[in-house]
Amino acid sequence: GKFLLKGAMLFAVWDAIPHRPSRDLDLLGFGSTELLDIETSFRDIVQTPVPPDGLVFDPESVLAEPIREVHAYGGVRVRLIGWLGKAEVPVQIDIGSGDAVTPDAEGIHFPVLLDHPAPWIRAYPIYTVVAEKVEAATVLKEVNSRMKDFYDLWFLAGRFEFDGTILRKAIEATFARRKTPLPHPPEPFAEKLVHDPAKQTQWAGFLRRNRLPGEMKTFPAIVEDISRFVGPVLRTEVSRKRWYPVRGWED
Repeated sequence: GKFLLKGAMLFAVWDAIPHRPSRDLDLLGFGSTELLDIETSFRDIVQTPVPPDGLVFDPESVLAEPIREVHAYGGVRVRLIGWLGKAEVPVQIDIGSGDAVTPDAEGIHFPVLLDHPAPWIRAYPIYTVVAEKVEAATVLKEVNSRMKDFYDLWFLAGRFEFDGTILRKAIEATFARRKTPLPHPPEPFAEKLVHDPAKQTQWAGFLRRNRLPGEMKTFPAIVEDISRFVGPVLRTEVSRKRWYPVRGWED
């Protein structure tokens, strides 16, 4: 296939508990990055025959444009319109390219809402998702306002087991591909980030906008949990160890 699923949509595959809402679909693309080629691919995709579910996409609405946001790693944004009866459904798809995927991509069945066959697609492994979020935190440091990355890292560490050796390889591969030096000292977050009042405000706003539970931890507590998960990996202390939610790293 030309694309791998990445981003927040993967959480629907990994966990039955609803995750935070997401406005767009994130993909890793292979092959041509020319805008016209990508538009052609998506016009073909939205015209693929599927069991009728009431949602119809307009192939003529497909538009591809470069992503120019600050702190973005480039890529292409595709916009298109779907219709559910008379309701217009705008769709945004962000496509990156050239990222390291460690270990290999996985084949998954994406959950469906109706009684139709679940589509089989290729997707990021959970290790690469963690690696990219750690890399973003390292690059952005104190200016990091991506509260969703902190939430996602905390969420993953609290629900899934990880092989320490594989996670270290995934982090090394992502940092190398993006030409980002591993942090020295090998800690994921600076002390002043943790206690920055602006971050407390951003965290509270993130929880409110995404309607996440009011009993969620404070920002410093979330960062402490993530550091307990990621810190030993950056310090190369997890060879042959396994991460267990609640218990932490164990031999």
